[in-house]
Amino acid sequence: MISRPQLLTRLREALNAFPVVALIGPRQSGKTTLARAYAGENPAGYFDLEDPTDVSRLQNPKLALEGLRGLVVIDEIQRQPALFPLLRVLADRRETPARFLVLGSAAPDLLRETSETLAGRMATIEVSGFELREVGSAALEPLWLRGGFPRAFLADSDQASLQWRLQFVQTFLERDLAQLGIGTAAPEALRRFWTMLAHFHGQIWNGAEFARALGTAESTARRHLDLLAGARVARVLPPWFENVGKRIVKSPKVYVRDSGLVHALLQLPAREDLLGHPKVGASWEGFVIEHLVRWLDAERDGFYWATHAGAELDFLVVRRGRRWGFEIKFNEAPGTTRSMHTAIADLNLERLWVIHPGTISFPLTEKIQATPLGQLAAELAQVGLMA
Repeated sequence: MISRPQLLTRLREALNAFPVVALIGPRQSGKTTLARAYAGENPAGYFDLEDPTDVSRLQNPKLALEGLRGLVVIDEIQRQPALFPLLRVLADRRETPARFLVLGSAAPDLLRETSETLAGRMATIEVSGFELREVGSAALEPLWLRGGFPRAFLADSDQASLQWRLQFVQTFLERDLAQLGIGTAAPEALRRFWTMLAHFHGQIWNGAEFARALGTAESTARRHLDLLAGARVARVLPPWFENVGKRIVKSPKVYVRDSGLVHALLQLPAREDLLGHPKVGASWEGFVIEHLVRWLDAERDGFYWATHAGAELDFLVVRRGRRWGFEIKFNEAPGTTRSMHTAIADLNLERLWVIHPGTISFPLTEKIQATPLGQLAAELAQVGLMA
């Protein structure tokens, strides 16, 4: 089993501070394994709401839960959202005799209900697939090709991994979305949209173009995008704009969050297929951006920047009033570009990292550093940016 020390540390800190902690994320992202690794073999109570026996045990939830002491784990909590008001009552008891770790798929209604019912009582931790610190830099290429879902990454072969990912897509569309209460479109229509999104991975959102290609209304295309983003399988990266005297692009960029799903939707089973495909650079960009969002804890404050004159920056984050930029290049020996210098000047960047797939870190200018993804976490930690 691959250990996930950063997530375990966050989970431990959250449970020390809050009576309820929610682990959310797509199906098969490792939530249950993480909970079992933390709770050990003997939590005070473990309830899997996909198990009919555990569902029966919770027919009278107050009676089943109020006498427990210690850590109580409730898996697949989205199946019984009516438990949240009871958890609020149990969380408010004096001396909090039990703490509750609840696991659920990322449904917008679920997140809204928990934020309203358990405000101030619950911390939320998002669990995505494996990232590079967990699997090691030597596994960068298979992680990029197969993606971070544990069963896809750990499969016996690239072909077996691809088959798992294709099955995941089918099950997600046909079953999971309906169970999350957000399946408002036919699975086949959503599959066409998701496949098209893979072809537009890393590009600026153009709802009219999606609508024409799919033969639907632009509002429908946007609903499809919001649905997949809400379920944590697509990313909508917002633009950064301010009055700097230039016409700024104000539409978001769109990505499929897991690189392995990008490659499955594009029918790229092996390394050679990926490296020879026109989307290889965009795939690398999305793979790196997902790491940046996690490492910088930038789910809500990560941006891209672009002007109508052609200058752009792949990722921007602001910390304590200082701006840090990231440009992503699928080139082991990247150089500087006019766009990089424009971004530094217009955005007043402290530093700009050019992230590449090689193994050597080297300066390009006083403010621009070329860095392999495998070494980036260490460099971010040196300047105090790691989450």
